[in-house]
Amino acid sequence: MTHHNASLPAPRFEIRFQSLFQEGRGMAFPCDASGQVDLDTLSDKGRSNYLFARAMVGREYTMPSVCAA
Repeated sequence: MTHHNASLPAPRFEIRFQSLFQEGRGMAFPCDASGQVDLDTLSDKGRSNYLFARAMVGREYTMPSVCAA
C-alpha cells in the first residue's frame, strides 16, 4: 500500500477574532494548525487589521480561535 500525501491538499486554517459587541462580526486571517499567521503573506491592510485585532482582544474581540477554513 502506498500513500501519496503530496497529492492531498494541505488543510487550511484560519484564526478568527469575534466581536464582543456585534454578534456575527469579526476578523479572520489564514494561519497554520497552531494559529501562527505568516505576516509576510498578508497585504499591508491585512497585516494592520491582524495586529489591530490581536491588540484589541478583551476590548473589542474575543480570544481568537483556530478553525478549519
